[in-house]
Amino acid sequence: MRPLLIPDKYRQMSDQQLIEKIKSIKADPSLRSRAGLGKRLVILGHHYQRKEIVELSDFRGDSLGLSRDAARQADAEFIVFCGVHFMAESAAILARPYQIVQLPDLTAGCPMADMADIFQVEYAWREIDKVCGSENVTPITYVNSHAELKAFCGRNNGVACTSSNASSVFDWAFKKTDKLFFFPDEHLGKNTANKKGIQKDKVIVWNPEEEMGGNTSKQIKDADVILWKGYCHVHTFFKPEHVLAIREKYPEAVIIVHPECVEEVVDMADADGSTGFIVKFVQEAKPGSTIVIGTEINLVSRLAMEHPDKKIFELARSLCPNMYKINLRNLLWTLDNIGKINIVTVPEQIKAEAKVALERMLEIT
Repeated sequence: MRPLLIPDKYRQMSDQQLIEKIKSIKADPSLRSRAGLGKRLVILGHHYQRKEIVELSDFRGDSLGLSRDAARQADAEFIVFCGVHFMAESAAILARPYQIVQLPDLTAGCPMADMADIFQVEYAWREIDKVCGSENVTPITYVNSHAELKAFCGRNNGVACTSSNASSVFDWAFKKTDKLFFFPDEHLGKNTANKKGIQKDKVIVWNPEEEMGGNTSKQIKDADVILWKGYCHVHTFFKPEHVLAIREKYPEAVIIVHPECVEEVVDMADADGSTGFIVKFVQEAKPGSTIVIGTEINLVSRLAMEHPDKKIFELARSLCPNMYKINLRNLLWTLDNIGKINIVTVPEQIKAEAKVALERMLEIT
């Protein structure tokens, strides 16, 4: 179904008018639950959203935090997810039957999620099965993936993970099998494997464009971790030369980066972690600290503004254009048509299997 076009009247309103309208909708008594214990409407805002969107959200967080928040909203009938499509899709998978999940712009996708489709992954799974038996491999999908891949993991004794809990998920999986098949982000998988002390020659990359993923049968048989060749363009933008330049200019700075960065950048940084980890790191840093952050620019800019007692700036300027698609205009448009437009749905069979993978993820955390 083609996304609807936003009506002109929303384009003609000022930001202040839009904000006031959104606040009035949120305060509407009719959007309280019948029991009066909670809200029928909940707005979730990812850390990478624009400042004004985050300020209007009921909950802000990273993928894991917002997955938890979405799952806990028993009173909410309407969950408006200010993020990208796979996030709203995960909320829809975890939603109760009476809940409706909406995404203000249905075209807000994720290029990394598009780098692995179900047909490619199932083909790779069959090839791996021929070499070492799929019963000896645990499939793990990064939450930044389509629902079909979460369903694949659910029905194959696998699990989903986020950058917050990838290490715990690896531990869980290695208790079950000797091998892991991790998709679609090569770099999160590689950096997690490095933290677990897995030998580099035991980690291979599966390129879906090549026969056997570009590997020999022996390499597949000997591997502990098989990583999909995928990446986040926001985080692979950061290069070792960016780190070197900061070290020279600000030798006192602490450099913290996201684990979707390439391993050279992660190795050169002082710390790495999810967006939730980065936020907590900044909050707990001493006044006067100089902190340089390698992640999406909206989060870095907001942290700098929220912590004026600290010197906070970006390793390099990298914007997620899909996160940026959510704005005051399409948020108000969605709220004016609550439960009617920009609805994210998942087919029941896929939803049931994907829910298994997501609930395992939440239990492990």
